[in-house]
Amino acid sequence: MKLKNQVAVVTGAGRNIGEEIAKLFAAEGAKVAVVDIDRPRGARVVAGIRAGGGEAELFPADVSNGGDVAAVVAAVVERFGRIDVLVNNVAISDNKHIFDISEEEWDRVMAVTLKSQFLMGKHVGLQMAKQGTGGRIINIGSTSGFMGRSRALAYSAAKGGVANLTRSMAAQLAPHKIRVNAIVPNKIGSPVGKDEFDPTRPVPNMAKRPGQPQEAAKAVLFLASEDSSFVYGANLFVDGGVSAMDLS
Repeated sequence: MKLKNQVAVVTGAGRNIGEEIAKLFAAEGAKVAVVDIDRPRGARVVAGIRAGGGEAELFPADVSNGGDVAAVVAAVVERFGRIDVLVNNVAISDNKHIFDISEEEWDRVMAVTLKSQFLMGKHVGLQMAKQGTGGRIINIGSTSGFMGRSRALAYSAAKGGVANLTRSMAAQLAPHKIRVNAIVPNKIGSPVGKDEFDPTRPVPNMAKRPGQPQEAAKAVLFLASEDSSFVYGANLFVDGGVSAMDLS
C-alpha cells in the first residue's frame, strides 16, 4: 500500500474526481478526511469507504473561508493526529462571458477555486512544518488555466492562478520537506459543479474519449506517493493529450 497509515485531506471529496481520490487513497491505506460543504455527499463517500474496510471521517466546511479552514485542519489533527497529504480539489465554474458575469459571481469563483487552495495550503503547510516530517500537497488545476476560453472567464483566471500558486508553494515549502505539485485535467467525469456525466459527448483529444475520474485519481496518487519523490512544482497534464494538439 502506497499510503499506509498516512492521513490525507481531500477537499470537494463528495463527487467526481474528489470522490475517486478519497476512495483510492483509502484503498491504499490512508486515513481520509473527507472535506465537503455538502454533508449528504460527503457522508455517502465516507460510508462507502468504511463499507470497503477503509477509514474515513467527514469534515463539513466552506474552504473559501479562513475560519472554516483553520477549524477543519485543527479537527483533522485532533481526530487523526497529523496530516501527511493534502489534495486541493474543490472548484466551481462561472461559464460566463465578461459582459455577463457579475462581480459577486467573479468573487465567488475566485474564492472557491483559487483562494481555497491558498488557505488550505497555508494551514495544512503550517501543520506539516510543525510535524517536521514533511508532506505532499497536490492542487487540482485545469487546462482552462493555460488557454483563453470564450466562456468561463473567472474559472479560467482562477485555474491560471492555481498553476503558478503551485510553483510558488513548491518553492516556499520545499525547505520544510513538503512537496507541492498539481494535475491539470480536461473534461474528466461530469462538468465542474454538475452531477450529470454524458460519456457520449465529443472530446477533441488524442484518446478520443472523455477521461474517467479514476484516471485523475491515479495521477494524484502518483504525486502523493514516494513514486514521485523527485517531482516538485510540476503541473502534470492529465488531459488525453488535448493541450498538445493543434485545434485551430
